[in-house]
Amino acid sequence: MMEVPRVGHSVSSPTSPCEDMMKNLSLDAIQLCEREGNKSLDSGIAEMEDLPVPQNIKISNITCDSFKICWDMDSRSKERITHYFIDLNKKETKNANKFKHKDVPTKLVAKAVPLPMTVRGHWFLSPRTEYTVAVQTASKQGDGDYAVSEWSEIIEFCTGDYSTVHLTQLMEKAEVIAGRMLRFSVFYRNQHKEYFDHAREAQNNKMLLSVKDNSGSHGSPISGKLEGIFFSCNTEFNTGKPPQDSPYGRYRFQLPAEELFSPKTNLYFADFYCMYTAYHYVILVIAPKGSSGDEFCKQRLPALDIANNHFLTCSEDEDGRLVFHHAQDLILEVIYTDPVDLSLGTVAEISGHLMSLSTVNAKKDPSCKTCNISVGR
Repeated sequence: MMEVPRVGHSVSSPTSPCEDMMKNLSLDAIQLCEREGNKSLDSGIAEMEDLPVPQNIKISNITCDSFKICWDMDSRSKERITHYFIDLNKKETKNANKFKHKDVPTKLVAKAVPLPMTVRGHWFLSPRTEYTVAVQTASKQGDGDYAVSEWSEIIEFCTGDYSTVHLTQLMEKAEVIAGRMLRFSVFYRNQHKEYFDHAREAQNNKMLLSVKDNSGSHGSPISGKLEGIFFSCNTEFNTGKPPQDSPYGRYRFQLPAEELFSPKTNLYFADFYCMYTAYHYVILVIAPKGSSGDEFCKQRLPALDIANNHFLTCSEDEDGRLVFHHAQDLILEVIYTDPVDLSLGTVAEISGHLMSLSTVNAKKDPSCKTCNISVGR
């Protein structure tokens, strides 16, 4: 496996040639070259020579910030190959953020090593992102220039989600700012009146599951995949009760905490993020043991001890009654992975205001040092 240091020179590519010459390339590691412009190189690359063109490129072992690459080559002139040039570009999408700076395509320059080789670099690979890649072989000449083959075909691949290792790193950062634990007794969910009317009339009095949106970390393994129902549990420190304001609707379904959270459920850490504000959010998943949601989370998320963690706890008091606590300094978003019957609680109109700070499809601030880790955002 080789890391990819950054250098400030450019080489031509199959999709976007450039005008800067390639200089000072290390023979000991892959190097990263930024490129731009639309002119051909006037020096640094010798004329095309009869070097083998990479065929049948294969991408494997894909993670959120790395991949393995290999290919087939004709044996002719193979012994002359000293380097591989790998052209890596983020695939443009119609929904690209128009406020985000344009991604700079990258050129990876690697010493010719046995294949497959691992390419890793969190500064140019992001999770859940489509990329295109092409390869050419090169032979370094005595004068420092490179003779190169023709470019291979262009293939596409998509990077993966955060692994449990990455999520554990996020969790440890969240634990630092979680604060003291406050007691609470109810979970609640705010929506518009029509939502609850529909649940009663068309869903047999049940709130049904929906797929988690794309809010939070871009690499979150639950976004667009896990089905559940969002609940809140935060309380106001001075009253110990849920706040009377909400960005999600004027009607609130509220039920005793033990109806969702008990020794019969498992608890998982899913995400830690902010939205360009001082507030930080943690997403937790409560899943009845043995349910399909529980099986999904077991394979992807760090499990928490329900009686002893920094975010949300359920324990027994001296009389054997369940007692619940939540972290004071985080806004907890709790996903419950089974349908919930409205008969388990009550629906009432809140007296406060409709706030504007909704987290629906909210994007994480990639510059926040508190809630980001050293992989793609």
